[in-house]
Amino acid sequence: MKKFELIEHTADIGLNAYGGTLAEAFANAAYGMFSVIADLDAVREVESRQVEISEDDAEALLFEWLNNLLYLFDVDRIIFKRFDITEFGEWKLKATCYGEKYDPSRHQIKLGVKAATYHMMKVDSEKNEVRVILDV
Repeated sequence: MKKFELIEHTADIGLNAYGGTLAEAFANAAYGMFSVIADLDAVREVESRQVEISEDDAEALLFEWLNNLLYLFDVDRIIFKRFDITEFGEWKLKATCYGEKYDPSRHQIKLGVKAATYHMMKVDSEKNEVRVILDV
């Protein structure tokens, strides 16, 4: 099963992410978002951050999940490539995210992602799929 696919959008970039579970689809959405930002093959898993989010519904959880990761990228300069979601349910998510600090000599930034948006956002818990449009 593929992790994600990019979808066409007029001004931004969209992605559909898939998983065997909804938690895996959320992890694959994060992976897809960071693959838009940088080539993840060059990223090592030498640092980690704990992320814990609670929201009122699935869409808000996905929105906050991705934007929290973007915040960590913007502030701590960490490019993440692995997302181990350890708790998922009742619109709560706990995860350990792995990657490394951005090093311009080793990492090439492909595209700046400003934020995940609610535009066209979809969380399908029956198919374990999510869709998100990224503001670039």
